Amino acid sequence: MSRIKIDEPIIYSFTAIIHTRITDLNYGGHVGNDRIFAFMHDARVQFLKHLGYKNEMDFNGLGMIQTDAAITYKAEIFAHEKIEIAIGAMNLNKYGCDFVYRFTKEDKRLASLGKTGIIFFDYNNRRIAEMPDEFAGKIKS
Repeated sequence: MSRIKIDEPIIYSFTAIIHTRITDLNYGGHVGNDRIFAFMHDARVQFLKHLGYKNEMDFNGLGMIQTDAAITYKAEIFAHEKIEIAIGAMNLNKYGCDFVYRFTKEDKRLASLGKTGIIFFDYNNRRIAEMPDEFAGKIKS
């Protein structure tokens, strides 16, 4: 069976910190896959705020919409751990890019890699929009 492979960017331009809670655990006693996706979302919003945006709907009338997502697991994450989530952008195109998320445990072990594809979306006209130049400039530097 083939496995998903997530390529990593050359540079991770932001790091978010997440503290796991007991409620993040699944029946296996470790952080569940649904929570990993939620942590990616939280880290992405922190990254956008770091870039000067309020949220994922703050791009001069445009918003972001997620086109796909993937996760690979390398080590378990448990309750009450501090996890660093480094974020980098890659595969920039006319309409969006991929965000890659590197989850690192306090002991520096890689716990997970995640990826979300995003495009810009004009919610008023319900159609795909071009990536704003200002945003592209911020994530390229």
